Amino acid sequence: MDQMERRSLSVLVDNEAGVLSQVSRMFSRKGYNIESLAVGTTDDPAVSRITIEVMADEKHTNLLCNQLRKLLPVHSVKLLNPENSIRRELILIKVNAASSEACNRVIQVANIFRASIIDVSPTTLTLAMIGEESKAEAIVGLVKEFGILELVRTGMVALERGTDTIYEATKEKGEFDYGKNVL
Repeated sequence: MDQMERRSLSVLVDNEAGVLSQVSRMFSRKGYNIESLAVGTTDDPAVSRITIEVMADEKHTNLLCNQLRKLLPVHSVKLLNPENSIRRELILIKVNAASSEACNRVIQVANIFRASIIDVSPTTLTLAMIGEESKAEAIVGLVKEFGILELVRTGMVALERGTDTIYEATKEKGEFDYGKNVL
């Protein structure tokens, strides 16, 4: 039996109201929890790219991909190979830094992780860091001792390395008329 793993799916969809809801409902109907979800427009404002991470085995991942392809607003679906893709997330952390010693130590941690200090107040520092999930977990673990006041993560975004793209080999990027749905 195939092993349950975190799988990254990249999906191109129409940039229209209700599309994200349609996609997420499909996962819910199939009994899958979305571990991470990130959405944004592409170079074409009529098209959005959704990066979805889900715990599934290979068989169920293929079924999910096929079900996604059946949705009308979906243009393309690709399972990203972890060895051949770049995955990143943005994490913002507001940390207690009431004393100068705490402030200096948080700044040292930020420097080690190449995090940016994006806001300073008399008692807090807010850090921004982009990286892999393990890097985000590590910085969170280190700043916990100071007291995390707020934390937000974007969810993973991913692209394939090199010349591989989400666009299927048999299709050209401009082949779709993204602005129109044909029934």
